[in-house]
Amino acid sequence: MSTAARDEDKLESQRELDSQQEDESEPEEEPEHPGWLSLAEILKNPHPVFENGVFLIGYHFSSNIYVLAGDYLTVVDSGNDYTSFIQFFKLGFNPADIKKIVLTHGHRDHAMGTFELLRYPSVMENKDLEVIIHETGPYEFKKMIGQLEHPLIEVKGGETLELSGSDWEVIRTPGHTIDGICLYHAPTKTAITGDTVLPHAMAGVDKNAGGNLEHYLYGLRSLLNRDIEIILPGHGVPMALHGGKAVEQTYEGVMLKVLGLEEAETKPSWLAGAGKLAEKGLLQEAVYCCDKELAGNPENPMALQLKAYSLTDMGRCEEALKLLDKILLQQVDNVHALLGKGRALLGLGRHDECLKYFDDVLGINPDIKEAHIYKGMALHLAGRFDEAMDIESFRTEFAEGFKAQLATEEQQASKGEPEQSS
Repeated sequence: MSTAARDEDKLESQRELDSQQEDESEPEEEPEHPGWLSLAEILKNPHPVFENGVFLIGYHFSSNIYVLAGDYLTVVDSGNDYTSFIQFFKLGFNPADIKKIVLTHGHRDHAMGTFELLRYPSVMENKDLEVIIHETGPYEFKKMIGQLEHPLIEVKGGETLELSGSDWEVIRTPGHTIDGICLYHAPTKTAITGDTVLPHAMAGVDKNAGGNLEHYLYGLRSLLNRDIEIILPGHGVPMALHGGKAVEQTYEGVMLKVLGLEEAETKPSWLAGAGKLAEKGLLQEAVYCCDKELAGNPENPMALQLKAYSLTDMGRCEEALKLLDKILLQQVDNVHALLGKGRALLGLGRHDECLKYFDDVLGINPDIKEAHIYKGMALHLAGRFDEAMDIESFRTEFAEGFKAQLATEEQQASKGEPEQSS
């Protein structure tokens, strides 16, 4: 190595050392943490549920912590920082007054503060503090609670919990993890959402904790069925307004992830998204996207048709009929709408009535195989077996289905399994 090269290496090393010393001498200052705050003041809402309630915004590896106050205290998500409750009790709260801890899921940043609370002498002595978690919560966590001899309440979803004098509905919301739950208080239109709904963000799916994108959609669907205005999230600042909009945005974001389009520069139209979701069997999501499309163009026949087909496959045939009739008023020879109406009537058990629509389709285009098969099904279900078996497409389909059933029964018999009734 030349002298010039060695000198250059020394200069580079000195520059790196100077940079490190500068970083050490001037660390980046973190903003001062606000500490425990009043829910009533943050939300600007004097309702008794919030009046004496407080929360601590999460930081580093600890979630938001909420405390509901009434005849006793309820902690919702205990965070993961032992200093949190030192500060809390300095405000004048008594550890012995905490009677319930509810966890939105079992991730460490939401749950490990539970053990800090259970170590307080007054709590250890009384053993009356209940820990509430979904039944699929982490086994080791539940085992540790049992060893500490505190009551462990495992919920499924659908229960009503009395928390500090107010009733909260448990909503099953898997997706981020398998054990996710949200709490809903109808009188104040409030949802405590853990990591299921966050302001201006979307939690990832933790597959190691049983997370699943399609399950995520199921949980969000449940929230969409509630009238939500206030969101108390697991991370970030509580939302006093437009909570329902945050649920919708998360739902739509998860749909894009399911389709693998979250990073796409151009998002698909609502109708295109509906088609892709229907192909994946996500029919409720397809209906949601069709509704978004129809909000801008109520007469869009493709959106009406796709929604009707999805509703039929979901068993909501009466709703489907209304949409198909709307199309047929404008397009009497629309074979897809005619076939769809026949399918919807078939789904309602109106076997003789649906035959007309399958015949109408075949009169327009006799090569549509589905119409032959559905006509055969209708005839068979109406007790007209010979006529049904005269239809070649149905006969072939029927035979293939019968062969598949026989093969399944033979396979079960070879394994010693009981036969399934058809």
